[in-house]
Amino acid sequence: MRKGLKRFLAMASAAAMLTGTFGTAVHAADAVDTSEEVELVMYVVSDRPAGQDIVDANMNEYFKNKLNCTLKINWIGWAEYANKYPMLYSSGEQFDMAYCATWLNFANLARRGAFKDLSELLPTYAPDNYAMQSDSALAQATIDGALYAVPTLLPTYITYGPIYRGDIADEAGIEGQLDTWEKIEAYGDFIKANHPELEVIDLYQGNVELSLQWERFQGNFEIDSGNRYIFYDPSEEHPTVFPVYDDPTFGDFVDMCARWSSKGFWSMSALSDTDSTKTQNGKAALRFHNIDTWSNLCVIHPEWDFRYAPMTKDIAHLPYTQDCLVIPTTAKNPERALALWNLLTTDQEAYDNFFYGILGTTYELNDEGQFTILDPDLYQTNACWAVRTMELNRNQAGVPEYYDTVRHEWEDQIQEGVGTERFTGFVFDTTNVTTEIANCQNVRQQYGWPLELGYVDKEKGLEDYKTQMKNAGIDRIVEEAQRQLDEYLAGLEG
Repeated sequence: MRKGLKRFLAMASAAAMLTGTFGTAVHAADAVDTSEEVELVMYVVSDRPAGQDIVDANMNEYFKNKLNCTLKINWIGWAEYANKYPMLYSSGEQFDMAYCATWLNFANLARRGAFKDLSELLPTYAPDNYAMQSDSALAQATIDGALYAVPTLLPTYITYGPIYRGDIADEAGIEGQLDTWEKIEAYGDFIKANHPELEVIDLYQGNVELSLQWERFQGNFEIDSGNRYIFYDPSEEHPTVFPVYDDPTFGDFVDMCARWSSKGFWSMSALSDTDSTKTQNGKAALRFHNIDTWSNLCVIHPEWDFRYAPMTKDIAHLPYTQDCLVIPTTAKNPERALALWNLLTTDQEAYDNFFYGILGTTYELNDEGQFTILDPDLYQTNACWAVRTMELNRNQAGVPEYYDTVRHEWEDQIQEGVGTERFTGFVFDTTNVTTEIANCQNVRQQYGWPLELGYVDKEKGLEDYKTQMKNAGIDRIVEEAQRQLDEYLAGLEG
């Protein structure tokens, strides 16, 4: 972020000379021809809000006045995105911009020629946005020498930790944060003895992430978010990739889980449980996740005094392409699209109209500038999360002060190119091991998760897990991941 800020300040004076009102005018309008009104088309992934029509009308009035354009947003629903999203770029359909992300296979799509190279377009038509980009962010969006995305300007983090009921922690007399396994176990013992109506740890089908938390606590990091059974130690100069069960501490982890399972810290039917709302609905007292999930729970139930203890040894940013904007090769108006993006990411009113909707209808603001959604069934926020910036994004009313405090502390701690941050730009290309990954994911669910939840005997369960993973092709995945990680490091060093 520091290098991005320096670039921003250096370019600010030049940009201000063009308009004389830096920060409020659309500098990109000086570079793009806006004489003809155009309708820009954007794709996002989410279910279309019931109130989208009124939000569209409001924001387009503003966009037309600023850039002589309107924006049509097409929504790809959660039930269909896995199949429909990749087809956007192979169908030949003409549209101007789209939300993309690491979890939407940004890197693979870029290599297949889905996106325009923005190396010259971005600084020309979105100069203010470009000025605020860090070197790391731009590097992560660059593949084979071409800049294929506009990275997010809102940093996100790899931190994982327990989100827990503070009122119960106080009742139990636990001092400080719940930031060790021993404290979590003491918290769980108290709940079993005094709050039998609660599950201690919120686990459900598809969300068994205890080993992820264990590895983050040890200082290890997963190869990518889709393969959380392969890790490396980012503190090493040249890390070695390994399957989770080869971590020397994994046996201790399995012992702990078996003990917690015998104490009843989670349901014996967790692997078939589809309820993902147990913490927010008062059925569970703790779950492992990130700071944004914590802040949401604080808003929903302030009376439970939810607290967050980041149990990640080395805090770093998630990739800046975790949320990003892309311009497809079929775009008719790439220049105007980037000019609009420049406006959205530098102008508070444009941002609010686009992201939150209509003041007084879909949201309201308190004296601190925090927002409250007035009718969640009508509209919540826009699903193009890549638009968020550190400067324009608003906290939801009820988010504790700690949220901003700790994020700024993390920003001060993180050093570009050091520790885990050195690997923020690494993206594992799974093209060569697609079959093996699918096989190993099935094995993880069938053999790894029961072991992780203490449902099976440790010795036999661990032996079966290793054998089945080997049969599924884990060695091939590790070999491919190691090769790519070595190439990534060679690129940094070269």
